Amino acid sequence: MNVALDVTALRLTRAGTARYIENLLARIDAQRIAFGDARRTAVLARELWWYPWRLSALHDVDVLHCPTYYGPLRPRVPTVVTVHDLAVLRRPDWFPRWTRTYAPRVVPHMIRAASRVIAVSEFTAREVEEVLRVPRERLHVVPNGVDPAFTPDGPRAEGDYVLAVGTLEPRKNLRRTIEAARRVGVELRIVGDRGWGDVEPGVGWLGRVGDDELAPLYRGARCLVYPSLYEGFGIPVAEALACGTPVVTSRDSAMAEIAQGTAVLVDPEDVASIAVGIAEAVERPVEGYRPTSWDEAAAGTLAVYREAAA
Repeated sequence: MNVALDVTALRLTRAGTARYIENLLARIDAQRIAFGDARRTAVLARELWWYPWRLSALHDVDVLHCPTYYGPLRPRVPTVVTVHDLAVLRRPDWFPRWTRTYAPRVVPHMIRAASRVIAVSEFTAREVEEVLRVPRERLHVVPNGVDPAFTPDGPRAEGDYVLAVGTLEPRKNLRRTIEAARRVGVELRIVGDRGWGDVEPGVGWLGRVGDDELAPLYRGARCLVYPSLYEGFGIPVAEALACGTPVVTSRDSAMAEIAQGTAVLVDPEDVASIAVGIAEAVERPVEGYRPTSWDEAAAGTLAVYREAAA
């Protein structure tokens, strides 16, 4: 099968979407296509022309996979779009001006134009079905995998600390996380790229780190604190639990689904609830968690390709 995979996101981010694409590329034989970089002129050309119209003219492949929700409006070949979340539709105010202006007007049409839609969780599949009215028979849930580097065995970072992981953006709820850790009286270390929205991480920010540093940070942490206001999956939750690290995360969320009943669930809008969750989690061992492997995720993705091309 001749598959074209859009890898543009690798030029723009090292966050969860990049991890998703890199792990598919390592396991799926695909032609890589991409356009532009992070400069404003490239963003405008990509979102106003390349995705909606240039990709619509693509014709020499069996399947086109767009691993973000950007894709062609009138595809000539079977197209698979992966939806990681619908935060830009649920809370556009969390995003930069161009994204919150453009995406809600165009992205729903791009997702509906796809032959098949991959959702990374049941939570996200329900969102796509309810918000965008995509028929359930076109939706497939293929959870993100966890890299083999994230296991309980291996070196641990030193210190008595709790950990927060994620791009610095408003929905990650960092201000409440910092305050909750302060109330508990524990050091907070923060890992993640700078994002947007005037989010200041404070003194415990480590920036972006590679998996060889991140896995020891998970193992050494007393818990991961991840009370995000909205996610479609929450890769740090899966990675931390795979390392045997307790997790504090948001109730009624995709993260609660991903944690398989092993996390301490809190009200993400209540600092006191997060603080109580931290105090509980550090005393609660992780038992019975089974992560999805990237091999399983790739196999599920290939199955969707075959169905789309049939």
